[in-house]
Amino acid sequence: MAPALWCHSLVVRCPHPPASSRLRERLEAAAAWWPAVKNLPLWEVRSPAHSSAEDARERTRREAERPLLPGRSTVRAVLVRHADGVADLVLVADRSQVPRALLRRLATALTEGEATAPEAGETGTDTAAPNTSAGAPSLRATAPTWGLGDPSHSGRTGAVTVSVALPHSEEPQLLLSAATALALSRYDGETVPHVAVLDPDGTGPGAVSAYRLEVGEEESVDAFLRRAATAVEPHADDRAEASPLPGTSVGVAFGDAVPGHRYLPYQSPLLPLTLFWEREADGSFTGTCSYDEGAVAPRTAEDFAARVVHLAAQLAKTSRGAGDTVIGSLGTTTDEEVGAIVRAGAAPPVRDAGHGPRSITRRFADVVRQRPDAVALTGGGTTLTYRQLDDRAERMARGLRSRGVEPGALVGVCLERDPGLVVALLAVLKAGCAYVTMDPQYPDDRLRYTATDAGVPLVIGDRGRFPETEGVQVVGAEELLSAVAGSPADGVPVEDPAGGERPAYVIYTSGSTGRPKGVVVPHRNVLALLDATEQDFGLGPDDVWTLFHSSAFDFSVWEIWGCLLTGGRLVVVPFWVTRSPDQFHELLVAQRVTVLNQTPSAFHQLIEADRNAAPLSLRLVVFGGEPLDARTLLPWFARHPHTECRLVNMFGITETTVHVTAQTVTPELAVAGSRSVGPALPGWSVSVRDSRGRVLPPGAAGEIWVGGAGLADRYLGRPELTTERFVTDAVTGERHYRSGDKGRMRPDGSLDHLGRLDSQVKVRGHRIELDEIRSVLLGDSVVTAAAVVLHEPPGERSAARIDAYVVLKPGATEHEVLAGLRRTLPEYMVPSTVTAIASIPLTLNGKLERAALPAPRTATPGPADAPPLRPAAQPDGDPLGDRVLGLWSRHLQTEVRPEDNFFELGGNSLLAVRLLRDLRESRLPGISMQDFYRNSTAGQFVEAVRRAAGPSATAD
Repeated sequence: MAPALWCHSLVVRCPHPPASSRLRERLEAAAAWWPAVKNLPLWEVRSPAHSSAEDARERTRREAERPLLPGRSTVRAVLVRHADGVADLVLVADRSQVPRALLRRLATALTEGEATAPEAGETGTDTAAPNTSAGAPSLRATAPTWGLGDPSHSGRTGAVTVSVALPHSEEPQLLLSAATALALSRYDGETVPHVAVLDPDGTGPGAVSAYRLEVGEEESVDAFLRRAATAVEPHADDRAEASPLPGTSVGVAFGDAVPGHRYLPYQSPLLPLTLFWEREADGSFTGTCSYDEGAVAPRTAEDFAARVVHLAAQLAKTSRGAGDTVIGSLGTTTDEEVGAIVRAGAAPPVRDAGHGPRSITRRFADVVRQRPDAVALTGGGTTLTYRQLDDRAERMARGLRSRGVEPGALVGVCLERDPGLVVALLAVLKAGCAYVTMDPQYPDDRLRYTATDAGVPLVIGDRGRFPETEGVQVVGAEELLSAVAGSPADGVPVEDPAGGERPAYVIYTSGSTGRPKGVVVPHRNVLALLDATEQDFGLGPDDVWTLFHSSAFDFSVWEIWGCLLTGGRLVVVPFWVTRSPDQFHELLVAQRVTVLNQTPSAFHQLIEADRNAAPLSLRLVVFGGEPLDARTLLPWFARHPHTECRLVNMFGITETTVHVTAQTVTPELAVAGSRSVGPALPGWSVSVRDSRGRVLPPGAAGEIWVGGAGLADRYLGRPELTTERFVTDAVTGERHYRSGDKGRMRPDGSLDHLGRLDSQVKVRGHRIELDEIRSVLLGDSVVTAAAVVLHEPPGERSAARIDAYVVLKPGATEHEVLAGLRRTLPEYMVPSTVTAIASIPLTLNGKLERAALPAPRTATPGPADAPPLRPAAQPDGDPLGDRVLGLWSRHLQTEVRPEDNFFELGGNSLLAVRLLRDLRESRLPGISMQDFYRNSTAGQFVEAVRRAAGPSATAD
């Protein structure tokens, strides 16, 4: 145990300190009733500062926090003399040998000359025999998730002093303990927070008790306080190693103040944060909040102590004559503090924002006038200048009008990723309509549902592929262009003053009911997003962007209009290239792309493809769509200096127009595993709220609320849901969106994104954050990617289990991973199964595709010399077939026969990427992703490789 944990100290201010000789005489007199101090040295040090100066206070504090040396005296006495003649007597002692009362008696004897004999049993033992194990109770402390501490400062301690008056309260200690539990509940979200109650005079395990007080927000204050009186559970186990509160982060202790004395029960905090309350002579309390800076930031400690004081005052007030007041009505923060937190999370719009064109089409027209002959769009062998793109979109817009589509209508667009898709989207806007995007890869049922729910009269798409839908005409893009060939242009529709308020697009997102819901976003939101980012990101005509994502994913809104409205060149990436990281990397190199937008999962695949490839021209990479684990970027930073290519982690939601915040990721943040997504973009605001919509203090986790320029108009045709999610904030009076995402604010107004609120699950009574388990997995050096899911059989909640899926480095095993989890997590958080897979399956939008995960298997150790899985041998002893099936078997982790289908065996698109890469590295012919899908049966694939290999295919 560290010496600072078994030491305590006492500082006594001496306005008129006695002479050194007089102090030594008093020390000799004290030896008459305490022989152990007979030979105790009295040290003196001089401080050059005035006693009221910060330097003087710091000098005394350091002396009071300097522990005894093991094997030396159990007491140390130091007199710190300041420049103005005032002195501080500092006594440091072993808690197990010198109780607090004896320490104070010695201080009185030295400073006042009184030598009253101590009571029986009060004196210590031998000053030369310190006990380094019994002085402090044993606690398995855990850093609070809300502490915002800096791990590099671990062991560095700090203290904050607060005071509170609780007049007319018969049980002030009860109020302070209950307020601590309530504050902790608000910070960590636990309904039964665990607080340690420490006895300043106790030693060993018996010096700590568990304080478990369930917090019911609907319970009356009186009922809450009645239960609080019986919430302490004394420690009944005398074993020194026992801990009544495993994982505790906050403790409280109580004592009586003595004027001029400052007592420190433990030189080093037993817990990440401890509040030591001393009752003053007037009945008020002075609290010292001690904390470890590695676990709790100074500002957070100060805020937490203030929250306890605020809640204690409210509990005291409401317990007198307001018995019907419920706990949920007590605010964690004052109105002034709430205002400051909200202001810190809001960013003012950029200067001159909103003074330019307020519709996408008008701003695009400005770019066309400025750069008519610059290339705007490339892809699939097609290149269009800004003038050509504008002309083609205008012709298609007239084609829509010729089909009876009126301004204000919603128009469906269901096209493959090629330049024609961008033309169609622009054409819909030019016709005064809003586009509803649908991905051709979606199942017919979803396409039909979207078209029907949106009420689109027309879909621009492939008539032969789009499912027949009542009331919906499907028209090809070329058909619309040819319908008005040669007819005079009638110009872009004249916009009314509210043109920017008109809907620009509707994107459907997943719904909790299992049916997607349409989000209606106006023109002004898209332009506000560009106003907020254009200058910071340096977006301009020299940039080359990619359209990588499906038009049904809102990331595409940023890709298309972020490029075209700032004069850049947009490269449309074909679907099959997006599924092949190697081919996509080649495209990035060939097109000299400078701005790239990726989900973290997709970028992880690109990092692998970049290892031995040609250099890139990227200067900006924007992450979005899902939480980023910054540690996965370290291999990228090893090859690409952050000063040459800026990586930006952005949090956003479809309902808030793609992006909300921005955080530049540095190698330092990546090493730290930062979850910061940065402050709000100019014109946006973020705050974190509890379930009642109350603003939470920095550090506390809750629901992210978003306000400002990016809020969507509504959910299409769902007024009740719109009212539920888009609310008027009682604090600001402004409209906000309740995101359903979990986050925490930092004191500087930046936001940490902690995943979805619904990633929190309960298994056999334990509340578990799946993202926490995933984070631990990603921290394992043998794991390169991970997913964690809850499996709960219908109607059998007791059979619920957690399944983990991992992508491992070569040679690693599931057993190693499981062993690592057991070393890090409580048993109830260790997944029931750990299944190694070749890659994490993703949806078209780059998010986890849970349905594509294979059936889990337990991670059991196999013999070290176990042979690798081998395919069933080809009947004719075909060496090429054996090699190819061997690759399949290794990636699918099962025996593969010629008739087996890759996807039926649990394969997915990203696993196919790995397989095809291994195929090339094995010096077998390369097969495109598209050909792989066409030959997804093992026997077919072998023949495809044989054809590509030519006459030498029979060679081993």
